[in-house]
Amino acid sequence: MMTAKDIFGLRQQGRKEEAYEAARTLYAADKSPYASLAMFWTAVDILRLRVGEGRLDEANKIFLALERLLPNVPDHSSQRDVYSSDTSLAKGGRAQEAFSKCRELLEMGNMPHRLQEYGPAHLQMGVWGEELATEYLSEKGYVILERDWRSGHRDIDIIAQQDGCLVFVEVKTRRNNDFRRPEQAVDYNKQHNLLRAINHYIHYCHLNMPWRFDVITVVGMPGCHHEIEHIEDFQLHRR
Repeated sequence: MMTAKDIFGLRQQGRKEEAYEAARTLYAADKSPYASLAMFWTAVDILRLRVGEGRLDEANKIFLALERLLPNVPDHSSQRDVYSSDTSLAKGGRAQEAFSKCRELLEMGNMPHRLQEYGPAHLQMGVWGEELATEYLSEKGYVILERDWRSGHRDIDIIAQQDGCLVFVEVKTRRNNDFRRPEQAVDYNKQHNLLRAINHYIHYCHLNMPWRFDVITVVGMPGCHHEIEHIEDFQLHRR
């Protein structure tokens, strides 16, 4: 039988389904804090996969299991030295935060009509895509600094930090790729406006650090299968 540390190793390799099944086997025999920890985080992974696949009934069942698990999950920074390679343990309160995000993700998938409060369909899709992109970046260890930061009529979807680099992110969401790739919408005029907004932010915050511009594309619809692509260091045409 695998240990909790073995299971986190599978998870880091991207073998989420295998890690989940191994965690279920371990947790059936061992209700210790670390077995609970492995069960919780692998279940979080699978819930997100199931929502992305449109398998909402199964995702809802996993959420109920997470709710039962949460009180028994070590959720403080003192656990970091045990599985220091697992980024999910690097900050206090991460389990509670992940649980809340799973709830939001399920609500988005189960009740697409809630997006109507954001106005026209293209705006609804944009809100959904930005939520997914923010979740994606957080999972990769980025620190989210700003959402929808505005400079006059220009805006930056996400501002994050990765190590010592400031990352400005444009999120493009489409139902499909029938006409053109989402990143193709970052045309010359859009790039010009983004550069002005980025320069404004850097000067406004008195920052002196390296930065880059990324594009995240989301293709799909709420409650259905979607694909996320992260284009790092997208080249802006600087004048």
